[in-house]
Amino acid sequence: MSSIVLQAELLTKSYRSGDSMLTVLDQVSFKVSQGNTLAIIGPSGSGKTTLLGLCAGLDVPSSGTISLMGFKLNAMSEDDRAYIRNQYVGFVFQNFQLLPTLTAHENVMVPLELRGERNVAQKAKDLLSRVGLEGRLHHYPSQLSGGEQQRVAMARAFITDPKILFADEPTGNLDEENSDHITDLLFSLNKEQGTTLVLVTHNLELAQKTERILRMKGGKLVDEQIISPV
Repeated sequence: MSSIVLQAELLTKSYRSGDSMLTVLDQVSFKVSQGNTLAIIGPSGSGKTTLLGLCAGLDVPSSGTISLMGFKLNAMSEDDRAYIRNQYVGFVFQNFQLLPTLTAHENVMVPLELRGERNVAQKAKDLLSRVGLEGRLHHYPSQLSGGEQQRVAMARAFITDPKILFADEPTGNLDEENSDHITDLLFSLNKEQGTTLVLVTHNLELAQKTERILRMKGGKLVDEQIISPV
């Protein structure tokens, strides 16, 4: 039986808006097993990106619990949550979030260097080669196309051999050709490493490549769909 990597129980997130409280996430519960792939979809304002942030420990819920790799994130300090992310989590964002003053090669090395690991240059080179960027190692983000930047971000996300990868609209800023390439890379790397994938997207075609789809509306989880494996 697969172990549970991520478990959300009655997650609620509210913010004060003037004299009232605005609830952007309302008692959402689900769990994800090791190696599974899951998409979270819904219209803008449905709460899906807020949910992703809570699951990754980037924020804490107003109520409810979130467990990641067996650790209850809402009971941990910000520093402890950052440590858990560094040890177990990879991220791919819509806006790439590469460090502009570092080359592609240096950007990919950063997560392992933050762990204090040494001799990481070759692993970073190998991953950049895996995503088709062996000729772009010494280019800065400003010298790369959007698709190339996202491939660098993909290599950076996978260099730590994460147990779980959170991807927030990973193809949102790309044209169709680059979107298809990034999608293929994401799922092939994910399968090679046996990573658990939690994906937020507006793109239903992308979502249908996962094993499960959670549909959000108005801060609530309104539907769950199991996708038959290809």
